[in-house]
Amino acid sequence: MGVKVLPDVGDVAENLGVTGILGVVLLPVFLPVLAGVGKPIAKGIIKGGILFYERSRGAIAEVGETWEDIVAEARAELGESRMKRAEPIEESQAG
Repeated sequence: MGVKVLPDVGDVAENLGVTGILGVVLLPVFLPVLAGVGKPIAKGIIKGGILFYERSRGAIAEVGETWEDIVAEARAELGESRMKRAEPIEESQAG
């Protein structure tokens, strides 16, 4: 008994049915037509994405700067609170 690599043509025809067989037969005819219609649509979607990115790039940079400012402020506040906690310890050790 050998390994079955390809399915039987009869099994494929049964599973696909009439519409599936017609689709496979007509695919080479309709594929260029679909490609001709699909290419402008795909280009339009890509152009829209590029325009959206270019318009939002400034807003994204602004959000990034705001985030960096918030992080810097939080670090400064942490540094201040650490310095305040460290001052009494240093004074008691010096005396």
